[in-house]
Amino acid sequence: MTDTPLKHRDRPSGLTADEQLLAHAAPPGERPDALRKTDPWRVLRITAEFVEGFEKLGDVQNAVAIFGSARTLPDDPYYQLAVDTARLLAEAGYPIITGGGPGIMEAANRGAVEGEGVSIGCNIELPHEQGTNPYVRRSMFFRFFFVRKTMFVKYSMGFVVFPGGYGTLDELFEALTLIQTGKVMGFPVVLVGSAFWGRMVDWMRETLVASNKIDASDLHLFHVTDDPREVLRIIEEARANGASNVGARPGSGGADR
Repeated sequence: MTDTPLKHRDRPSGLTADEQLLAHAAPPGERPDALRKTDPWRVLRITAEFVEGFEKLGDVQNAVAIFGSARTLPDDPYYQLAVDTARLLAEAGYPIITGGGPGIMEAANRGAVEGEGVSIGCNIELPHEQGTNPYVRRSMFFRFFFVRKTMFVKYSMGFVVFPGGYGTLDELFEALTLIQTGKVMGFPVVLVGSAFWGRMVDWMRETLVASNKIDASDLHLFHVTDDPREVLRIIEEARANGASNVGARPGSGGADR
């Protein structure tokens, strides 16, 4: 998912598929009951998108999804760190899946290519222009966010999360929610960038745990590191323990700070 800001001047003339789906009122000039007629048929488009995703990604095993800001430039240290991390994972045989866009996504796909691995980009229709970076070797285009999110979780054995904005945080906390509630199990989540993520972890400990909004053990659902080799070690360890989106209940690992 990208973190590029929405600029009204960049909007196309038509609505995106997600906007149409989530609209709670009929478009101007249409009958108030128009959505009752269009929404049931929209289910078929959603189903078709799921089918296409399952068909195109069905052969992918032990992939690692890498997330981070689309705004990250090539001269940013985190860009090179993402390249190095993805290259190590690719060299170890892990396909790399990203949102297919610029920034950290580009860096991760680049690292996958440099590591002679599988480089997958799952792009999304946005209200502004969204391109596919040149390092994607297997590309998919989604119109519905929740369909794409399902693909990330279903075909990845873990998430590696670099610094990012709303989109990155959305993917991170959705994954942690799925793990916490047992919807996916044995699923490693690694946050890369202790300087960036450290204050968030402190807030989670000092506010969420302290006010009993989450358990202290919930801080063990993810790791924090700055070392690509440590990312690989965590992924390898999870795989050795049978990590996938099915398996043993979570509980190992920790907020390594």
